[in-house]
Amino acid sequence: FDWKLSHSTFFRAPDPCSLPCSALECLLKVTGVGPVAQRVLVVDDDREIVRLLRAYLEREGFQVVVALDGEEALHAVRREKPDLVVLDLMLPKRDGWEITRVVRADPSLQHIPIIMLTARSEEADRVVGLELGADDYVVKPFSPREVVARVKAVLRRASPNAPRAKL
Repeated sequence: FDWKLSHSTFFRAPDPCSLPCSALECLLKVTGVGPVAQRVLVVDDDREIVRLLRAYLEREGFQVVVALDGEEALHAVRREKPDLVVLDLMLPKRDGWEITRVVRADPSLQHIPIIMLTARSEEADRVVGLELGADDYVVKPFSPREVVARVKAVLRRASPNAPRAKL
């Protein structure tokens, strides 16, 4: 696991789940830091949807970056290199289809999972989105708790060392 010491300094540590509670508590007290939060880019031109998703994702420990149009989204994905993108399709300036194509065509970005979040509910739209490279597709209106669960699931599948849910 990477642990953050400062804005740009990281150190490697064992999986915190494998440490006895007292050792983990000691590590946190000594360093004053914790695991680096996974970064999610939320792209939607509806500020209320952005506000809602940000609140739910941050409550679950994610760092949230926001873009309100397609141009901002491309700049943010290149600059921030998020762990996952939640992407609306119908955006000003550049639509979500084009953003997905650009991300999937760029070798330095193509590994980033994308969850499409859109009002386009036709089967053809879902199929095209998944064929373009979306990892999941959620139709509006949506449950924010379900979106967070899908974010966690996609990130688990994208990370070979991620812990699995216990039944």
